[in-house]
Amino acid sequence: MAEKQTELEKIARQKLMDRGVEIQDIAELVYYLQVKYYQELTMEDCVHNVNRVLTKREVQHAILTGIELDELAEKGLLSEPLQDIIHRDEGLYGIDEVIALSIVNVYGSIGFTSYGYVDKKKPGILRQLNKHENGTVHTFLDDIVGAIAAAAASRLAHSTAGDIVEG
Repeated sequence: MAEKQTELEKIARQKLMDRGVEIQDIAELVYYLQVKYYQELTMEDCVHNVNRVLTKREVQHAILTGIELDELAEKGLLSEPLQDIIHRDEGLYGIDEVIALSIVNVYGSIGFTSYGYVDKKKPGILRQLNKHENGTVHTFLDDIVGAIAAAAASRLAHSTAGDIVEG
């Protein structure tokens, strides 16, 4: 990225990488969501929009909060019953989706449908994160990654329509 990153953005990006999520992984989700609408879509377009989403402070806060809770659950440091709920990624625990929804709406409500779609289908990196292999907990991370992709897809749609002017 050519633009100067804030310290908070650098930390949030590093946290994603530490948990095995690359910008390219999220961009592939954006491509998955948008390719049928934009025949000329490139991975470069997708990466650009993911990078723009990651500049948003509320997105950075969601990344840091969600990953911290996942890591605490991995270490068994949460109080019960929250420890068990997050460690098991209980289906009726909706707070992980609530944090994700704070990201989804950054570029308009179109992100809601995209998020719901990738959350249900679990393509690409989302499938991997959902496996919870080797004791890893990604209760929050999979939803956050899906939400970043949905917001980037929404941003792409708005940019293509002329609603967002790069500057």
